[in-house]
Amino acid sequence: MPKRLLRCMFPNVLPRLVAALALLLAASACEQKATPPAPAPVQYDHVAPSPVGTDQNVLQKTFTLKSSAVFPFEIPAHAVRPHLHGMYTSFVGNVHGESGSTADVDFLVLNEDQYGDFQHHRPSEALFSVEASHNQAVNFDLPASMDQPVKYYLVFRGSSGESKKTVEANFKVDF
Repeated sequence: MPKRLLRCMFPNVLPRLVAALALLLAASACEQKATPPAPAPVQYDHVAPSPVGTDQNVLQKTFTLKSSAVFPFEIPAHAVRPHLHGMYTSFVGNVHGESGSTADVDFLVLNEDQYGDFQHHRPSEALFSVEASHNQAVNFDLPASMDQPVKYYLVFRGSSGESKKTVEANFKVDF
């Protein structure tokens, strides 16, 4: 077929072809879905070293107790099952002196809020307490620390007006 005849049979094909292609591209662009942004990482998603399988000396000391003695300690972040264990013995006067009921002391494990109440002489509960004992073994599971370290306090308290007491204490935390 001569070229002239083709031009006559298919007039204006190129503009129609371009228009159809443009419509096809526009339609496919409308059908594309916007990808949602990736979710922001949450604090507990961060990987950090776990203290599991380790331990920490909390208190290994002999001290004199007049009214109260406080020993703070901290549980590291990501401690799932921290376990406080140990024992204390109290004596009237010097170490290995009289150790009967006259040597009794109170023992408390407090979190930060409870310790604030204790400092300001406000009534509060303790996580763990032993009243009036001169020889006590302690085994207590502390709450998990999640993604932040948590501070606790061991408190030894004697009754006011009593004679000076000496306390031997040895405590650890296993993670």
